[in-house]
Amino acid sequence: MNDIENTEQIKEIQKINLEMAKYFVSFCEKYQLLCYFCGGGCIGTVRNEGFIPWDDDLDFFMPRKDYEKLYALWTEHADIEKYSILRPSKTFIDHNSFTTIRANNTTFIKPYQEYLDIPHGLPIDIFPLDGAPDSTIKRKIQKGWALIYALFCSQVVPEKHGGIMALGSRVLLKLIPTKKGRYMIWSFASKQMSKYDFDQCEFVTELCVGPRYMGNLYKRKDFEKAEYLPFEDTYMPVPVGYDNYLTQVFGNYMELPDEKDRVSHHEAVLIDTKHSYKKYKGTYYCVQSLKEENK
Repeated sequence: MNDIENTEQIKEIQKINLEMAKYFVSFCEKYQLLCYFCGGGCIGTVRNEGFIPWDDDLDFFMPRKDYEKLYALWTEHADIEKYSILRPSKTFIDHNSFTTIRANNTTFIKPYQEYLDIPHGLPIDIFPLDGAPDSTIKRKIQKGWALIYALFCSQVVPEKHGGIMALGSRVLLKLIPTKKGRYMIWSFASKQMSKYDFDQCEFVTELCVGPRYMGNLYKRKDFEKAEYLPFEDTYMPVPVGYDNYLTQVFGNYMELPDEKDRVSHHEAVLIDTKHSYKKYKGTYYCVQSLKEENK
């Protein structure tokens, strides 16, 4: 397993991620799609005017209506030879419940995806923001649908969130073993959890994420538009209410974490910023598949 600890490697990853982010933001501007940094990218913009030194990825939020438009626009108008877009569908599974864009001339093979025949380039992740209902009960129901969506869409057992959740997830996946059956469930759950109009709700929420952040409620006015702030050698969008968002999720985000926590949190089977993932098929990913084909 390759933990991202080498400073030069992180700088190379950041360089490519910045290039990807510039392309993505420019694309969204061209087609009038609202996007903004979330998580570490947002903190880095406000606190560092660039990457958090040890951070190895960039993530974006998009309001649901713009998120839904992205895939079709990207496949038709973006440079898909350079940047693939991946989103779960009836025929495609990548063990994520959100959209990723991958740099095809690089390699970043994640442990939970190493047996999948998918683009394995360096990613940026894109998460939808959904409208949240006013009723507390309806919010709980919405989160329930989101949990169902996450399980049957990603088809991955959440091992790090308690034994009961892991056991329940295994049982549910065994009860519905087919791709078709699982797709029917998660596509229905997706419609139920995203049925509240972003523009008509006082609050918005993130649902296509892990249990730690799932169901977080934010004031819609903080995400109504983007504000562009300095980031490395350019300007990048953050939510207009970035201070409210970051304070709610991360507390005193302007204060540096303890030195022991200044590390990358992502693991990879293999990272290569110079060569396409295609070079490694059969040696670092899809190894078992090729062995079975050659029997």
